[in-house]
Amino acid sequence: MNTTLQITCAQRPMRRRLQTWIRALALGTLCLCAAAAGAQPVVAQKLRIVGGLAGLKQYLDYEEPFWTRTLTERSGGRFSADIVPFDRAGVPAQDMLRLMQIGVIPFGTAQISRAAVQDAVFGAVDLAGLNPDMASLRRSVAAFRPFLENTLRQRYGVELLSIYVYPAQMIFCAQPFQSLSDLAGRRIRVSGSSAADFIDAIGGIPIVTSMVEVIPNIRSGNVACAVTGSMTGNTLGLDKVTTHLYAMPVTWGVSLFGANANSWTALDPGLRVLLRDELPKLEARIWAANASETADGIACNIGSAACQGGRKGKMTLVPVAPQDEKLRARLLVSNVLPRWLRRCGPTCADVWNQTLGPVHDIMAPAPPLATATP
Repeated sequence: MNTTLQITCAQRPMRRRLQTWIRALALGTLCLCAAAAGAQPVVAQKLRIVGGLAGLKQYLDYEEPFWTRTLTERSGGRFSADIVPFDRAGVPAQDMLRLMQIGVIPFGTAQISRAAVQDAVFGAVDLAGLNPDMASLRRSVAAFRPFLENTLRQRYGVELLSIYVYPAQMIFCAQPFQSLSDLAGRRIRVSGSSAADFIDAIGGIPIVTSMVEVIPNIRSGNVACAVTGSMTGNTLGLDKVTTHLYAMPVTWGVSLFGANANSWTALDPGLRVLLRDELPKLEARIWAANASETADGIACNIGSAACQGGRKGKMTLVPVAPQDEKLRARLLVSNVLPRWLRRCGPTCADVWNQTLGPVHDIMAPAPPLATATP
């Protein structure tokens, strides 16, 4: 299913920013194509990158420095890049993959949960409840990556270059609770379909909103809880408007960084080699940092002396009870996976069984055979 980029009259400032950025991206693409055609550029090649979420450590400490400094240093000044976070470029998250596919954004970062709006198959790797720790997530990504690479290349004309992960997405609540069952009836902010399936399965009421709407919704009482990153919540100030943090990761906020295939092949061959060598290092640093940031986010929100990278809050950490761990595993099989299969379509059971099923010892039932019409 294809989504269409819709910009309303009320979004004119965002539209102007997006149009300005698109013009800059188009100019960069023309330069790349001229270089590929044998023209002699006056200046070194400069890439235009749409990165991850603004204001978070992943963007500030890793993505932005890599593209604005490391690339130039590693190439001896031959190549450079500009980068802008997608949420400040006026690019709706659910349209990122489509804009990369048609070449409007040559190099971009797409959140898996939002790309799954366009094609549900992408959501499999980070289904809510599938990866209760980062070790499980690493196994999932390793198993799913070959399929993801091939699907992006063959179906969307996008070259997968990196897979990033944000800190664990956890449940922040403004009222006390002791277990998942206590969340029944509460309105809980989520960012994607899979987390919504999980919250619905425990009896909560999922409310899909953007990250910037979390604090206002908590303050207004529109939502009682929110699912977001452990450190992201601290950065947003969620620890000031909520009181309890649940230690169980719901999802991990996986995102992919890729390139439009034509833009990729138009690059100087030396730049392609350099990026293939350097981007896995950036990916590894981001994964290591966000594993640490998950724990640091918890420490900061509860005001622990171990807090290093955030602001010390006064939240109560709710530990994961053994019965909740069993409930997570049961809801994954009985609710989350079947709902994803229904959204994804008849071929997705095979995709699951060939990639993630064996890793987690959870096999999807084959879809029923169509019966012939007499």
